[in-house]
Amino acid sequence: MSATSVAPATFALETAKKVYWNLTVPELVELALARGEGILADNGALVTKTGKYTGRTPKDKHTVRDGSTEDTVWWDNNADMSPETFAMLLVKANGAMASKELFVIDTYGGADPAHRIKVRFIVENAYHALFIKQLLIRPTREELKDFQPEWTVVDLCRETWERDGRDAVIALNMSAKTVLIMGTFYAGEMKKSVFTIMNYLLPLKGVMSMHCSANIGANGDTALFFGLSGTGKTTLSADPDRRLIGDDEHGWTDTGVFNVEGGCYAKCIKLSREGEPQIWDAIKFGSVLENVVMDDSRRPDYDDASLTENTRCAYPLDHIEGAVSPSVGGHPKNIFFLTCDAYGVLPPISRLSKEQAMFHFLNGYTAKVAGTEAGVTEPQLAFSTCFGAPFLPLHPSVYAKLLGEKLEKHGSQVWLVNTGWTGGPYGVGSRMKLAHTRAMIHAALEGKLAQFATEAVFGLQIPVSCPNVPDEVLDPRNTWADKAAYDAKANELKAKFEANFEKFKG
Repeated sequence: MSATSVAPATFALETAKKVYWNLTVPELVELALARGEGILADNGALVTKTGKYTGRTPKDKHTVRDGSTEDTVWWDNNADMSPETFAMLLVKANGAMASKELFVIDTYGGADPAHRIKVRFIVENAYHALFIKQLLIRPTREELKDFQPEWTVVDLCRETWERDGRDAVIALNMSAKTVLIMGTFYAGEMKKSVFTIMNYLLPLKGVMSMHCSANIGANGDTALFFGLSGTGKTTLSADPDRRLIGDDEHGWTDTGVFNVEGGCYAKCIKLSREGEPQIWDAIKFGSVLENVVMDDSRRPDYDDASLTENTRCAYPLDHIEGAVSPSVGGHPKNIFFLTCDAYGVLPPISRLSKEQAMFHFLNGYTAKVAGTEAGVTEPQLAFSTCFGAPFLPLHPSVYAKLLGEKLEKHGSQVWLVNTGWTGGPYGVGSRMKLAHTRAMIHAALEGKLAQFATEAVFGLQIPVSCPNVPDEVLDPRNTWADKAAYDAKANELKAKFEANFEKFKG
């Protein structure tokens, strides 16, 4: 049987101590407060702590290896789990439910009705229920009356797996259409599980799934922003001059793009009203702040990273003024690959040919920034193919082929944008100014980058000038005091690019 024709695993909800079905946002906030799961900030957001895990834990994510996944899943990238082990976890989960109060939230993954999936979440925390209600797409009251889930995600954060010295597990069973999450309070594991499912299903139907944000201009032009966590997807797509489609996960069909989610999951570290006004204003009642420290007046201190650099806020799209509803758009005119270059040698913006776009898409170069994954405390060089390797069940060639076909058919212009360091590597140089990055992206969107020069090391086309950006910033070599050090570092990174790309040739 195919992975899309097997019924979800069943759960003995009738044995639970109590089950709350599809509560409203105010009801979930009230229960979270009453159960001691969080407190309210002065802006109305529910503030919670995720304990040991303040980011995703990729080493604990597994996919069940069976007849339907054996020949489709990219096993070099996905840790496998036997059906027998998953069955044991299922028994453990069902047994644990008998003594718990549980929350059920029914959602859609996918704003395009032709490609959406029905996902039921069964969780033991009111704040997790609130989180996922705000992050995914809500069915109407009428749709909830006869809602029959196609997929089930169970998050029992207080239960542990306890094997090989590890306590957390994220187990995806594509055949049983079920995800089991245990041992971690980090709510982001739930949303990324749905994205992984969509990354499995959509390409098999010829739809490109993408780890990107998207927005749309006044003239109806759609733009995509690819990148790993911390590279600026949410920040740069939240633009007062453009309408937001979504901040993290999208599909690209024959008719255009659609958001997988119904909300945003923004990084909060160093958040300011001046730098990111849309995100600042979106944090209000109904939002969930994770691991954000507050002062004595319960004002969030977004500069305090004492709990983690990966402070987060979850809020629904309708908290963003002017967000597109339903969250769909046309074929993208411009595509931005966001990379956080800790070497400090890539240009802040460069225009890519189709061949260069495929090269950088498959390489997916960036630096993992502090806190986004367990154990990451400072930027680490990473090649995350397709700008989303942790969430790719299929081989990169599947996604790359779809991208190549889309670029060929629709003529989208691809840009490489460095949101990382300039003037030197991490520890020497400084982080690219957000105002400069915004100005360069606006110029690209408005067709104001007209003259280009080819830089010597990577062969990238960099603009000679850009409105509201000093000319010397555009060529990274000019920002280094020691030009010989720049040349050495740039050639070092180029060699790493080429070595990593060898595995994709052919």
